[in-house]
Amino acid sequence: MIQGIKSVFAMLLDLWRSRALIVRLSINDFKTRYAASIMGVFWAFVQPVITVLVYWFVFEKGLRAGRQAMGGVEVPFVLFLISGLVPWFYFSDAWPNGTNSLISYSYLVKKVVFTISILPIVKVLASIYVHVFFVFVTLIIFWAYGYAPDLYSLQIFYYSFAMFVFVLGLSYVTASIVGFFRDLSEIIGILLQILVWVTPIMWNIETTLGDGLLKSILKLNPMYYIVNGYRNALVNKHWFWETPKQMIYFWVIALATLGLGMLVFKRLKKHFADVL
Repeated sequence: MIQGIKSVFAMLLDLWRSRALIVRLSINDFKTRYAASIMGVFWAFVQPVITVLVYWFVFEKGLRAGRQAMGGVEVPFVLFLISGLVPWFYFSDAWPNGTNSLISYSYLVKKVVFTISILPIVKVLASIYVHVFFVFVTLIIFWAYGYAPDLYSLQIFYYSFAMFVFVLGLSYVTASIVGFFRDLSEIIGILLQILVWVTPIMWNIETTLGDGLLKSILKLNPMYYIVNGYRNALVNKHWFWETPKQMIYFWVIALATLGLGMLVFKRLKKHFADVL
């Protein structure tokens, strides 16, 4: 256990030393992802916007979803929807990209002198630029509906960081395995399709489910903490320390996942060049 902790801290130290390179590579990765298309990075913003519009039309106009009660406050459905979808867009983009980071940069993995442990974080960080844009747009939309940004809104930085740590841990785990088991990428795609509905993003867990076992189980999903946190910051006006049990549970899961991911990555690192 002591050796494992030392390995994790050594890897974290490598990441810190390479922070400037990580930022440069993440910006370059974001730009080159859409370099072959005529409209470039414009597509990175179009797809989430279209998704929001489709869900809004289906649920509010088609299924007549009215105002949603959140912590005793009723808000238009579009605000309820956006506050849940914005963090989900980042998670669903960053995890698959982080998983395939070694495959995408296989030419760097085979270079002996390159620190390949930075590759998953490069991909996860590259996805955050679109997320920052949509957070900004979300604040403007909320302001237009009468919910002006305040001190509570600053908690979005905390919840974004928490989500970053969690998805980074997942990415280290899956990036280490996907080279040996290529089907993992498809499995993650299926899991994301399930999670988007299991996580109360487009439905209200408080009004849909009563107090029971199923509700308690669904709240164990770490993304519930993030989605609910965004809504607390934007609508409910609750501080993150007001739910200490959920906070402690999330960080135990997130840090354990990150530590496990780094250990697995460290153990399998010597085999990556052979399987990619």
